[in-house]
Amino acid sequence: MKTASPRTAVVIGAGITGLAVAGLLAREGLDVTVLEKQPETGGRAGSWETGGFRFDTGPSWYLMPEVFDHFFRLMGTSADEQLDLVRLDPGYRVLFEDSPEPLDIAAGREANIALFESLEPGAGERLRRYLDSAEDVYDMAKKYFLYTSFASFLPLLNREVLRRGPQLAQLLLQPLSSFVGRRFRDPRLRQVLGYPAVFLGSSPYATPSMYHLMSKLDLADGVLYPQGGFNRITQVIGDLARREGVRIVTGATVTGIRTKKQGRRTAAAGVGYLVDGGRPAALDADLVVSAADLHHTETRLLPRELQTYPENWWKRRIPGPGGLLLHLGVRGALPQLEHHTLMFTRDWKANFEKIFGRETSVPDPASLYICRPSATDPDAAPQGHENLFVLVPVPSDPGLGRGGVDRAGDPRIEAMADTVIGQIAKWAEIPDLADRITVRRTVGPQDFVEDLNSWQGTLLGPAHVLKQSAFLRGTNASRKVDGLLYAGGSTLPGIGLPMCLISAELVLKRLRGDVSTGELPVPDAAETDRGRR
Repeated sequence: MKTASPRTAVVIGAGITGLAVAGLLAREGLDVTVLEKQPETGGRAGSWETGGFRFDTGPSWYLMPEVFDHFFRLMGTSADEQLDLVRLDPGYRVLFEDSPEPLDIAAGREANIALFESLEPGAGERLRRYLDSAEDVYDMAKKYFLYTSFASFLPLLNREVLRRGPQLAQLLLQPLSSFVGRRFRDPRLRQVLGYPAVFLGSSPYATPSMYHLMSKLDLADGVLYPQGGFNRITQVIGDLARREGVRIVTGATVTGIRTKKQGRRTAAAGVGYLVDGGRPAALDADLVVSAADLHHTETRLLPRELQTYPENWWKRRIPGPGGLLLHLGVRGALPQLEHHTLMFTRDWKANFEKIFGRETSVPDPASLYICRPSATDPDAAPQGHENLFVLVPVPSDPGLGRGGVDRAGDPRIEAMADTVIGQIAKWAEIPDLADRITVRRTVGPQDFVEDLNSWQGTLLGPAHVLKQSAFLRGTNASRKVDGLLYAGGSTLPGIGLPMCLISAELVLKRLRGDVSTGELPVPDAAETDRGRR
C-alpha cells in the first residue's frame, strides 16, 4: 500500500466478505460506505422467502468454527453471543448409486473411525492416521498460509517451513484422489474422503492432496448449523458493521473505479455508480476494496492499462463448477433425508470429467447435494412441510441458462431440474416427491452472471487446483492502482465462508503493512476504545 493512512473507504459488494471488510475497517477508524447492486445484502449467502418457507440461497455448511469466532472477536464479540449454533449428528448422510444402504457420517472422530472399520477391515486405523495428518497440515496451513497476503515471503523462510518443504511439495504435486486411493480400497470411503474437493470448487482428480486437511473439518470436528440459516450470519455481520458506523447502500451498481495521479503512480479516488434505476452518482474515497468477483472488478471496472489481471490472464485460469440450484417446498415429512445428504454416482471420475473436462456436459445421473434445514430449524418451513435446497454441480457455462419460479426458467434448466427431482425420488425412495412439491424455484449459471457478476457463471470462483492455490491464486492488492484492494472467494485465500472472513482480515493486514502469517491479535476492550477515540 502506497496510500498513507486512508481516512475514507468504499467497499464494493455487501456479501459476507464486503460486510466483514467494512466492519473491520470501521473499527480501524475509517469512514466506510458499502455499495451493493442488489436490493438486499448477502450476496451468495442470501435468502429467499415465500409462503412461510425461508431458503438460504448459497452456503450451507458451517465448518472451521474457530475462524468465525476469531472474526467476531476482532469485532468485539463472539460467535456464542451472536449465533445459536447446533451440532448435527449425523453430520451428513451419503447415498450411493444402486446401493440401498445409506452411510451416515457421525459428529465425532472416534465414531467415524469405527464406521470406516466396519466397511473395510483396517480402514479405521488408516483413517486415524489420515486424520492425524489432516490435523497436522491444517495447523500448518493456519499458521503460515491462510492468514498471509504473501506481500512478503520472508516470514515463510523459517526453520519449520523449510524443514517440511519436501513433504509440502509432495502434498502439492500429488492429487487428492491418488492420496486417498493409496490408503483406502472401498469406493464409498474414497468418495467420502474425496468429496471435500467440491467445497474448493474443484475435482479430487485435480485438487492437491494438501487439501486432505479438509477431512479434519467434517470427520473429526463435526458440522454445525446456525439457527435462522446462513443468511443470519451475514445479517449479524452487517449489524455489527452498522454499529461501527458503516453505511450500507443497496440498489447501487458500481460502474467504475475512479483514480487520480500521484506523481508517477496512480491511486484510487473512489467509485462511480448508478442509483434510482440508472441515475449516475460518485463517491470519493482514499481506499477502495472490491469484494465483487475479481474478474468483473478487473475487466469491467478498470481501464485496460490499469488492470493487474486483464482478460488474457483469465483465459489461462480454471473456473470452479457452475451450479443448478433448486429451492423446493415439500408437503409432508422427508425422514429419508438428513439435514445434509450427498448422492454419489458410481462412475465418479466420469462425472467430474463432464464438469471439468475439455468437452463438458451436464452429468446424468449427477452427484449432488441436498440440504434439508427444516430437519433442524423449525422456522425454515411451515408446519407439516419440508424445505429442500438442492445443488447440482454442472459446467461453468452461462449458456445453460437461467432459472425461475414455478417453471418460469429456461426450458433446459427446468428439464434438468425435473431429472434431478426424479433422481432424488428414486435414490432416496420417495416415489411421490414430485407430487408433493408446493414451491419450486430454479437457479442456473446465467443467474450467477446477472446477479453476482460471476466469471463464466461459476458457482464458487476459481478452482483450487495447484496453479490457483496460495500465492499462485493472485494478490489481494492491485499492482497498478495504489489504494485498491481485493477480497472474497475469487482472491486470497480462497473459496468458502471461513476463507471469506480471512480474506477480510487480509485487507486489514495490507492496510497496516502487516506481513505476518498468523491471525491478527484480538485487542482488549480498553485498547479498542482508545483506538476509536
